[in-house]
Amino acid sequence: MSDVLESFFVFGISHHSTPLEVRERFALSADQAQELQKQVREQVGIRECLILNTCNRLEIYALADSIEHMAQVSDFFCQKQRLPPELFHQHAYSHRNLEALQHALEVSAGLDSQMVGETEILGQLKQAYQNARAAKCTGNVLNRLFEKSFQAAKAVRSQTGITRGQVSIGNVAVDLACRIFGKLDRSRVLLLGSGEVGEKTAQALLSRGVSDIAVSSRTFENAHKLAHTLGGAAIDFADFTQQLDHFDILICSTAAPGSLLSRDVLARTMKQRPERPCFIIDLALPRDVDPAVEKVENVYLYNLDDLSTIANENLQARKSEIDTARSILKKHAWQLWLQLRRRELIRKSG
Repeated sequence: MSDVLESFFVFGISHHSTPLEVRERFALSADQAQELQKQVREQVGIRECLILNTCNRLEIYALADSIEHMAQVSDFFCQKQRLPPELFHQHAYSHRNLEALQHALEVSAGLDSQMVGETEILGQLKQAYQNARAAKCTGNVLNRLFEKSFQAAKAVRSQTGITRGQVSIGNVAVDLACRIFGKLDRSRVLLLGSGEVGEKTAQALLSRGVSDIAVSSRTFENAHKLAHTLGGAAIDFADFTQQLDHFDILICSTAAPGSLLSRDVLARTMKQRPERPCFIIDLALPRDVDPAVEKVENVYLYNLDDLSTIANENLQARKSEIDTARSILKKHAWQLWLQLRRRELIRKSG
């Protein structure tokens, strides 16, 4: 087996082993992730790298001169985040070689997702790959790996029923909203932030009868553009807390570094609408809403972990599909491993 493939690895943290309050501490903005990826690539001994940064996971894929460089990159990451390495290592996982290939394919296909079978991760991984390739952080091995992972994900979805059921944040949010309000045609929605996940959730609500959606974002131009797409109005970000009592459903998905909504703010809001419940979906990481808000009467607060628990309630019913999907991915991973090994051996003998 070639030395270069002996030193292919991935490590990170995700919903599997890391509580939400810890994931918040390691959360990166898009710009921070791009900068970290560049700096990792510039580390001595790192040949290729890619960072996958989503609300539920942060993973660093790398091809190095030796496997010892994994500890080097891990320590560098903790140093950059100004967080104790022991906290990261307490929750982190790692894979190498063929196991790392298998993991990448399972991530791409949604098998490793918080909502098993969801499709958003494929788009996120494709975007991460495009960014890494444009930044010249990837090379022959990672390019081959991720392009093959996209093909494997497609095969799994066409050959199994893994995507059946409520496996998206939007679907779960709509179901919860219907439980609280019944019909949604009279519900007013406020979307905080203009990101993709929040927008998809708003679109799901629109599809179930919501007709009044307002958008508020730090960048008013972004809020106005998205509000136009959703058929609603934009609200100045500085004023949204003063208008909360007008809304029944809040979708929070900003990139703010800390909480935007406190218990006191929601308590004042609910005094102005004592007979009407407020449903809050916090999709942000770090969280936009102080967890203490759920103690306010008539407020229903759900975060990412709450939504995933609900989405996976029917997981047992889909277990056979998941097992089939994992078998398909194992075959793809083994074939890819052999291809990469053959290419490396040819390169060395050339």
